[in-house]
Amino acid sequence: MSLRRRLFLPLAWMRRQIRASEFALIALAVAIGSAAGLGTVIVAALARTVQHWMFALPVGQRLSETAALGWPQLAILPLGGAVLAIFSWGVRSRQRRMVDAVEANALHGGRMSVSDSLVVSGQTVISNGFGASVGLEAAYAQIGSVIASVSGAALHLRRSDLRNLVGAGAGASIAAAFGAPLTGAFYAFEIVIGAYTPSAIAPIAAAAISAVFVSQLFGAQPYVIDSFATLPPESHHYLLYAGLGGVCALLGIALMRLVALAEQGSRKIPLPDWTRPILGGALLMPIAYWSPQVLSSGHGALHMDIAVGASLGFVALVFLAKASASIVSLGFGYRGGLFFASLFLGTLVGHLFAGMLDLIAGYPVVDSHNAAMVGMAALAVAVVGGPMTMAMLVLEATQDFALTGAVLAAALVSSTIVRETFGYSFSTWRLHLRGETIKSARDIGWIRSLTVDTMMRRETRATDSAISIEDFRHRFPLGATSRVVLVDADLRYAGIVQTPAAYAEGLDAAAPIGTVAINGDAALAGDMDIAGVMKRFDASGADELAVLDADRHVVGILSESYVRRRYAEELEKAQSDLFGER
Repeated sequence: MSLRRRLFLPLAWMRRQIRASEFALIALAVAIGSAAGLGTVIVAALARTVQHWMFALPVGQRLSETAALGWPQLAILPLGGAVLAIFSWGVRSRQRRMVDAVEANALHGGRMSVSDSLVVSGQTVISNGFGASVGLEAAYAQIGSVIASVSGAALHLRRSDLRNLVGAGAGASIAAAFGAPLTGAFYAFEIVIGAYTPSAIAPIAAAAISAVFVSQLFGAQPYVIDSFATLPPESHHYLLYAGLGGVCALLGIALMRLVALAEQGSRKIPLPDWTRPILGGALLMPIAYWSPQVLSSGHGALHMDIAVGASLGFVALVFLAKASASIVSLGFGYRGGLFFASLFLGTLVGHLFAGMLDLIAGYPVVDSHNAAMVGMAALAVAVVGGPMTMAMLVLEATQDFALTGAVLAAALVSSTIVRETFGYSFSTWRLHLRGETIKSARDIGWIRSLTVDTMMRRETRATDSAISIEDFRHRFPLGATSRVVLVDADLRYAGIVQTPAAYAEGLDAAAPIGTVAINGDAALAGDMDIAGVMKRFDASGADELAVLDADRHVVGILSESYVRRRYAEELEKAQSDLFGER
């Protein structure tokens, strides 16, 4: 027996076990979650080590809680941009199209590249480690999801199982980062899978719990926020917090659009593309000189601002500074995300909201700490998505069950407004700017795989549109065929004739058959997916359409009835996977 076959046999046995038993899938998810938890610890340790080396931080202190930084220390920011540029050049990142977990699950059935994921994680660690105002959550999720993707692909798992495992891996990483298994599980469902799938509940929960266990075994601390609330949330506060959710939705949309504008603007600067992060680091220096709270993720700054009361004016300035730093960092090419930045900014918005209500009413209307927690979740939902994810994060971080209802109310308002007026989270917005049309991680890859080329019937016979109707009747008697494709003298498509139409009364038998042709302007291209095909049929009202190449030569024909039947078959298959038919 060959070595390759000896290696394949255990994988084949594991694949059969996983397909046949949910317990085996759960066991695999536990292993993936454990690896994701360890990967999260390593990524976090690398970034913190770089920060402590570069900024000479005391042990246990975070960069964003530093009281002040001098200009020599702030010069590390453009240095970090140079290091990022060199790293990106070395790994040829500009020549790649990096796929994250959301895009992988939406378009590629959960398949991801190890090398691309390592590049993304490396860029994120460099960006965060050298102080750019970006979070590490993108790297965490990338590591966890690629571990799951590679494991599932090696076992040749079904598409639905692989997508669920990718969600489990990404969710496990987030759970490990915050010490919050419920947050990680809902992150998997809402952000990475795009739906609550009954078959995935147990594997995802097992992965999240195992990731938290492993990360804490290696010294990671759970994310805990001390609650100082003096006014418990009451029923009428829900309406006020819903208003806070609406404010956070608008701010979240503005933040995402400003990042896109900054990125577009930076690309128009007449300098080489590799200089963008260096220039971005230089722009961060004066912002960070005013307040180091804007640097890195903002973990330390968030706890500091919650614990220490500050004036509304100072809180507003910190909000503007942190938002500006995040916009500059992402707009000028640093790698990372807005996950934790949106949490930090949300707490500031909550403080401002409570303070403004106090000024208007003349007495405390809502507790400022409660408002900070509600704002934290609502703004994060606007930017990242996942109302239940953020509600569970607040619950697990504060252990305040009474506040959870208010948080969830604001999160749902924020989510609804963003979905109805904008339609994207930050990750899908960036994909949209790149030319993709996905708005969530829901699996649309199977739709894109159903192209015209894969469904059409090849058309080998076409008729000259210049022949007379009488000649046409001789060639195609009634009952011989239901339709005939016409071409002109240059063999370009000229329409379709429904055979009975050529036998209608009152026609001039000497007239060209092209005069009774239909759908001359309605045709299909071979690379169109099934969604585009169905729209074309609806718009034209045709039963059949010709498929043309770039020169308008006929290559095939496709009927509406066949398209809708294939769509129904694939949809039924996708739904059976979704609801756990194993």
